[in-house]
Amino acid sequence: MNEALWFLSRATGIASIALLTAVVVLGVVTSGRRRPHGESATVVMAVHRWLSLGMLSFLTVHVATAVVETYVSIDWVSVLVPFTSGYETFWVGLGTLAVDLLVAVSVTSWLRHRISERAWRAVHYATYALWPMALVHGFVLGTASQAGLRAVTAACGVVGVGAVLWRLLSTHADRTRRDAVLGGEWS
Repeated sequence: MNEALWFLSRATGIASIALLTAVVVLGVVTSGRRRPHGESATVVMAVHRWLSLGMLSFLTVHVATAVVETYVSIDWVSVLVPFTSGYETFWVGLGTLAVDLLVAVSVTSWLRHRISERAWRAVHYATYALWPMALVHGFVLGTASQAGLRAVTAACGVVGVGAVLWRLLSTHADRTRRDAVLGGEWS
């Protein structure tokens, strides 16, 4: 039974990082001035939300099985309080920090209609910190003998960094016109 929990924890961990990466990429693509409009925006945001819920489900199973299985020593306190685990304190602590930030992002998303856009956006920017933390947590604690698990985590890193770079480096279709207006004389 314990071996099954161990495998379930690893499987749900890898599913969680893959789904988290997809959610982050969709968030990056739909944020800012290049977001889709009309029906496509509705579809993309719905996919973003549903993948988020799926990721939270897999993450819940990942955390629960990591605590319940007895191969390593992780207790329930370590799920919420970073750097308190008896096993790989720093690396498990990174995962805990990511979970804590994810809880804040999730709660503010559920309360989005009750809080200001500025507050929601400020908390949502935490994904730029939680995603790399979760990625490093998964890569370091991933089973060394399972090269496939590390390859999936590394691929998630490449995809996520690519999306962030695209967001930072992409220009607007009307960039020439914007530059001309900015360079004009203002009286």
